[in-house]
Amino acid sequence: MTIPLILLGLTVIFALLLGIGARSGHQMGLEEWTVGNRGFGAILVFLLLAGEIYTTFTFLGASGFAYGLGAPAYYILAYATLAYVIAYFLLPPVWTYAKQHHLVSQPDFLAHKYDSPALGIVVSLVDIVALIPYLVLQLTGLGIIVGAAGYGGISNTAAVLTGAVVVTIYVIVSGVRGSAWTAVAKDIMILGVVLFLGLYLPIHLYGGIGPMFADIAKAKPGFLIFPDKGQSVWWFVSTVLLTALGFFMWPHSFASCYTARDAKVFRKNAIVLPIYQLILLFVYFVGFAAVLKVPGLKGAASNLALFKLVVATLPPWVVGIVGAAGVLTALVPGSMITMTAATLMARNVYGAYNKQASNDQIVFLAKCLVPVVMLIAVVFTLTGNATIVTLLLVGYSFVTQMFPSLVASLFPALGATRQGAMSGIVVGVAVAAWLTFSHASIGSLLPFLPQGIKDLNVGIIALFANLVVLAAVSAATKRSAMAVAE
Repeated sequence: MTIPLILLGLTVIFALLLGIGARSGHQMGLEEWTVGNRGFGAILVFLLLAGEIYTTFTFLGASGFAYGLGAPAYYILAYATLAYVIAYFLLPPVWTYAKQHHLVSQPDFLAHKYDSPALGIVVSLVDIVALIPYLVLQLTGLGIIVGAAGYGGISNTAAVLTGAVVVTIYVIVSGVRGSAWTAVAKDIMILGVVLFLGLYLPIHLYGGIGPMFADIAKAKPGFLIFPDKGQSVWWFVSTVLLTALGFFMWPHSFASCYTARDAKVFRKNAIVLPIYQLILLFVYFVGFAAVLKVPGLKGAASNLALFKLVVATLPPWVVGIVGAAGVLTALVPGSMITMTAATLMARNVYGAYNKQASNDQIVFLAKCLVPVVMLIAVVFTLTGNATIVTLLLVGYSFVTQMFPSLVASLFPALGATRQGAMSGIVVGVAVAAWLTFSHASIGSLLPFLPQGIKDLNVGIIALFANLVVLAAVSAATKRSAMAVAE
């Protein structure tokens, strides 16, 4: 199966050359390397955000979730659309404030708003912890895609290491511009591939989308509706809410917003991006098409549903094209995540310790940390076995804790203090970590509650604890604390 391997290899080389070439004509100072000197227009910001949003999770996780669980997968379609509505109002004032004060990261924003370098360090550490599983997700997806599309001709380890090296090189050389230009190629490819697969496979295998769902409903009654318990409608609503609030709290997405030329860019994108979200429907169709045609995939193996079906149905050269598109869905967000994590360590952790460090020193250190971040992610990738959806939700439970303090910072009249913001985030993250690693649920903690309440996403508890502590500590420290920076 040399054709798929050749296509995969050419794609990797193309991504590397495109990423490196993006540097041409630009001096990579701090603001240029991290936020493109705030010069991206609506189209490039759209592609950059879409490059981060439509990742291996979209390509593999959404189809695998639909394959394994049926109706609960619908949450993936809903939460981003709600997040764009929030972004319409939230991102313009964030961008305006960041431009005024030359901020380049999420911790920069909160530290400056609350006049608290310590808060910036806390946010940085939480962000880094959340970003590692998200980067692991991309590398895990890369290994799955290359292994499946290459018919086993390339090992998972070789695929992950190659992708890691490519991303590391062009991030160091070109920063955010490398990610933006590879995102252009990725979005063009993924649009064509997903639309083709989502239409062709149901028609070819079942005679149409309607007949496909009819066959599934007959073979697996109840699979296409929410269960009465567990991942019920209550779970769906709470999960959509939590993930929508955390959507732009990912530090790499937050920092990408700084790249815009003006605040109007976000409102234009907030109008268009929900339409782009409809692409997920076609990813679902592939996952559902695999239910009856490649049965028996359990747990993390459900991530293979899309490629198992593609390999079994389509000729090798088409499989190679699908794999090439999938490779880009890993490289683009992986590059942004890696750059952001390195920037946080250099600027918001080391920079807070050494306040005399110049911007050039910060950029140099960040570039040196890029391979360190990538190496950590590679180790976790090659030793872990979590499903893609699980990895994403773990990160979401952490970054969502930034939302209350961010919103409070935009409305000084709410009276949030630096002590309240820090306490709320710390408590929220601690509760989220405890719930995640203890595998607790609202039902197991409070079994006497009605079933609907027990089905709520357990992240509700962490967010509620965050809000309570933020309000209580702010009230207690309001008189002595400095006002939030305006």
